[in-house]
Amino acid sequence: MRIIVFGLGAIGGVVAAKLGLAGHSVVAIARGTQLQAVRRSGLTLLSPQGTETTTFPVYADPKEVIFNNDDMILLAMKGQDTAQALFQLKAAGVVEQPIFCFQNGVANERTALRFFRNVYGVTVMLPADFERPGEVAAYCIPKIGIFDIGRYPAGVDAAVEHLCEVLNSCGFVANARSDVMNSKYRKLLANLENIIETAFSDKQQQADLYRKVRAEAEGVLTAAGIDWDKSEAEARNQMIMTAIPGRDRIGSSTLQSVVRGTGSLETSYLNGEIVLLGRLHNIETPYNSALCHLSEKLADGRLAPKSSEITSLLQNRTARQG
Repeated sequence: MRIIVFGLGAIGGVVAAKLGLAGHSVVAIARGTQLQAVRRSGLTLLSPQGTETTTFPVYADPKEVIFNNDDMILLAMKGQDTAQALFQLKAAGVVEQPIFCFQNGVANERTALRFFRNVYGVTVMLPADFERPGEVAAYCIPKIGIFDIGRYPAGVDAAVEHLCEVLNSCGFVANARSDVMNSKYRKLLANLENIIETAFSDKQQQADLYRKVRAEAEGVLTAAGIDWDKSEAEARNQMIMTAIPGRDRIGSSTLQSVVRGTGSLETSYLNGEIVLLGRLHNIETPYNSALCHLSEKLADGRLAPKSSEITSLLQNRTARQG
């Protein structure tokens, strides 16, 4: 059995590296400078436990891969890139192979189910960075990350159990969850802070705004009849954030996208999910809406991250909508 990791950013890169270092059969699909660097010199994983490099086949497009019936496909791109990836997989001949969404947000699974029968949700708790081509960093010990995995929309099957077994053997904690979307909505609420940490520098300002954003989101989820885990992951105490000598952590996946100048942010699939649900249920979401608007300006460089200019823009935007 091979594991196909589609997307070699922070999450996909760390997962692929750990799988490769543990001797599992890994194939990756990547793009740009990351593709070139991994083809040339392999993928280097930095962690508090040291630096290791592994090699595996890496391709630019799924069409270059000859898929086997027992392959497992892990989606690890940002939500805004999911639809294109699914079109590519379909064009490459993927049909029944399981598709695991190692992604933030809750929209990827529903999108994937339009294309494929066997779709799985994965809640990702893995503090990691991708800044330099050919290199990823993970910051926690003794376990490098935690995953809740289950069939979408619900259930556990042999594919879930097998992937959990593989990941548990590689330094992760992987839990089979029949109600994985409850876990993913809990993570969604946490990820609403990503754009706040990206936009604001003042810690108190970040905390005050997140309280308002989260309260708004919880009200919308409740109105929509959507439940979420009210407690942290049980295995959270097995992940201790630890420094990597000579390296400072960038921050959230959203800030990493701004730093790398990718031109797009995942905010529309995080805070934007709350905006969508609010519109469907006729509930105003001024704070999450304002942050989605600001994310567009951050993505295209009209605003700098952690800019003092953002405070007044946010206040004006929420005042108009409130």
